[in-house]
Amino acid sequence: MKVCVFAASSSGIDDAYKKAAEELGDAFARDGVHAIFGGGGIGLMGIFADALMARGGSVTGVIPGFMMSEGWGHDGVKDMIVTTDMSERKKTIFAMSDAAVALPGGVGTLEELTEVITLKQLGQFNKPIIIINVNGFYDHLIEFFDHMVRGHFMRLEHKDIWQIVTSADEVVPAILNYTGWHADPKVIARI
Repeated sequence: MKVCVFAASSSGIDDAYKKAAEELGDAFARDGVHAIFGGGGIGLMGIFADALMARGGSVTGVIPGFMMSEGWGHDGVKDMIVTTDMSERKKTIFAMSDAAVALPGGVGTLEELTEVITLKQLGQFNKPIIIINVNGFYDHLIEFFDHMVRGHFMRLEHKDIWQIVTSADEVVPAILNYTGWHADPKVIARI
C-alpha cells in the first residue's frame, strides 16, 4: 500500500506535532506502508521521513526542481522524483497513492488537503483521506467545513469524504477499514 502524507515544512512548532509525525513514520514502517511525501528534509516532513527510514520503512519523495535547487530536499531519501512545478508534484503524488493523510501543516498542507478533497468530491480520487487532528489542530477547519454545509456550499454527504483521527496509530486501521464513500460522487457534486 502506498500512502501520501501532507505535512508541515516548519520546524519551530509544538512538540506534540513532531511526536505525531514520528509516530506516523513508526506506524508506516511497522505496517509496511510505502510513503509518498513532498520530499522535504525539515519540519514534520523531515521528522516523518526520518522516523520511517530509521525503522526500515520505504519512502518516495516528490519535489519540484526549484525546491531541490534551494537545498530543501531530504538528503536521506534515495527515491526522489523531481517535478517541474508544484502542480506536477501534486498530480504525481495523487496518482501514486492509495490513500492520503494530512498531518498538521501550513498553507501548503492545507492546499494539498483541500485539493484532494475536491478531487474526491468530483470522483477523481476515490481513496481514503485521513486527517490527523492532533491537539485539535484541525478543529477550526472542520468547523469551517461544517459552516460550508450549513450554508449549502457543500452537501452533508461531503463531510464523509474524509475521516478524522486524533493519533498516528489510528491511520493505518482507518485506511484498511475504509469501505468507500459514494458509488457515483458526480451525482452529488453539484449543490
